Amino acid sequence: MRVIVSYLKLLFLFLCWYHLNSFPYSCNANPDRQGDYLHKFIKSRRSANRNVWVAANQALDQDEYIGPQDELMKADKVQALPGQPQGVDFDQYAGYVSVDPKAGRALFYYFVESPHNSSTKPLVLWLNGGPGCSSLGYGAMEELGPFRVNTDGKTLSRNKYAWNNVANVIFLESPAGVGFSYSNTSTDYPKTGDKSTAEDSYTFLLNWLERFPQYKTRDFFITGESYAGHYVPQLADTILSKNNLANKTVINLKGIAIGNAWIDDNMCTKGMFDYFWTHALNSDETQAGIMRYCSFVTSDFSDQCNQYQGRGEEELGDINIYNIYAPPCDSTAAKSGSADYGNNFDPCTDDYVNSYLNHAEVQTALHAKSTKWAACRGIGWTDSPASILPIINRITSSGISIWIYSGDTDGRVPITSSRYSVNTLKLPVETAWRPWYSSNEVGGYVVGYKGITLITVRGAGHTVPSYQPERALTMISSFLQGKLPPEEN
Repeated sequence: MRVIVSYLKLLFLFLCWYHLNSFPYSCNANPDRQGDYLHKFIKSRRSANRNVWVAANQALDQDEYIGPQDELMKADKVQALPGQPQGVDFDQYAGYVSVDPKAGRALFYYFVESPHNSSTKPLVLWLNGGPGCSSLGYGAMEELGPFRVNTDGKTLSRNKYAWNNVANVIFLESPAGVGFSYSNTSTDYPKTGDKSTAEDSYTFLLNWLERFPQYKTRDFFITGESYAGHYVPQLADTILSKNNLANKTVINLKGIAIGNAWIDDNMCTKGMFDYFWTHALNSDETQAGIMRYCSFVTSDFSDQCNQYQGRGEEELGDINIYNIYAPPCDSTAAKSGSADYGNNFDPCTDDYVNSYLNHAEVQTALHAKSTKWAACRGIGWTDSPASILPIINRITSSGISIWIYSGDTDGRVPITSSRYSVNTLKLPVETAWRPWYSSNEVGGYVVGYKGITLITVRGAGHTVPSYQPERALTMISSFLQGKLPPEEN
């Protein structure tokens, strides 16, 4: 019996090691947190010494598939979502767009038009990160979408600070394997990476614009957070390069905005541990060890560096690293209805969303294939550059607007990571650091560099619109208007 128990323990440890080195999560990670997926992904890549550079515009060397879209917009219209509140005054659509009919690969989207002058509002694409996490579950249902899921997991309430107040918004579950998106070719999943994600997202847009032709010439913006710090610039770079080719659909890209974005392995890791120390989450001894043994010049860290970084993670204790001042989820209190977070973001929201999107009537209303929906899924990842800064630097010459924003209570991809990353580009300052305002309070701080705007959102965690919805709406409204947030009350 003891031999069997020992064997099982060894097997469990092996499976943990295997997952850590093969997938963006480990056995003790919460599989429904995009920040956990990002953290484990970066650690697994470092341990495997993977540092593959692939620029998105190098990937598209073949014609993209564009299929017939007649009548599909009408078929995709959502009549009503189960449990939605009364008085919904905007159109919503959901369905699949085929990006590779031969492989049977299709991406799922949820689209909400603005209730106010939708015909003149810009078009915004939102992408969540992971990699492997859902823009429907996070972006649409917990952050900037028109609804929030109530504690019963069955009904919805209106989000008065939804971004469709100022834009028409697409939430794309990408790549295939995430959320309701799928492929009938199982070998597609382990071959997924930055390159194929950019390819499929671009192909999705070409087909979606054929399905919704009224948006073909509309001002277009790409937004996202976390590992979308890769997705958004790579897709923008792809669009800009394709727009210059003959006989290609020209997408009217005007700008990109990425929040708490992982854009450079070294600078983001250095910024994370410096944030831990400056916010009294790590000891002086641990910080001294990290400063001594970690150069943050290459991604190949020494054993001593890894040891001190691991110690730094252990010293955090059981806190919500995605908002270091937020309470953890108390599932028992949530189920009993006794939890009271006031006007703050409910930390158990992940559970409510998971319950809602797994109701059969909800999946039917969304025109989704019946499936066990999950906020994040472990999928293979074949390529990921250590830094996206060269792509961002290249995009700056295009003249489109580039905003990098950061909730200042996020410890996973903190403001220090964003500042260090931007500072490596050595761009001249054009607008000095200053506060900006929302509802007569300081909403955050902003500094304008040549080609890039860096902006903070005060009191927001990793998912900025979740924690500070009003400030996030003020910020994105300014971004879409091509101006900095208000500098006065």
